Amino acid sequence: MLNTLLVVGLGGFLGAIFRMLSYELIYKILPHFTLLATLFVNVLGSFLMGVLFFYLQNKGDSVLIKNFIGIGFLGAFTTFSTFTYENLMLLQNQNYVYFILNVLLNVGLCLFALWVSFLIFK
Repeated sequence: MLNTLLVVGLGGFLGAIFRMLSYELIYKILPHFTLLATLFVNVLGSFLMGVLFFYLQNKGDSVLIKNFIGIGFLGAFTTFSTFTYENLMLLQNQNYVYFILNVLLNVGLCLFALWVSFLIFK
């Protein structure tokens, strides 16, 4: 159990760092489109989750790797809580068009990214 906790903790530590770096990169490139940072990490995280699970399905199930990447790294890297908060803020500010776009793009592109990763390993 201690090994699992350490692996998940290390993965979470690295995922949080990569999330912050991703946010900084998006803000530097597109400073007026802050919602894109959340969209970027959610889509990339969905793709990586698919790659992880479809790869492990074909190569053998490694609980340690699944915990490190799936729960630790991607759990800290992706950001559903930020996604919901940003959507609430858009609704409260009556930015209905951005709200609808944000929801559709995050859900649609994340499903698409997961599907693409499935096709890669099919």
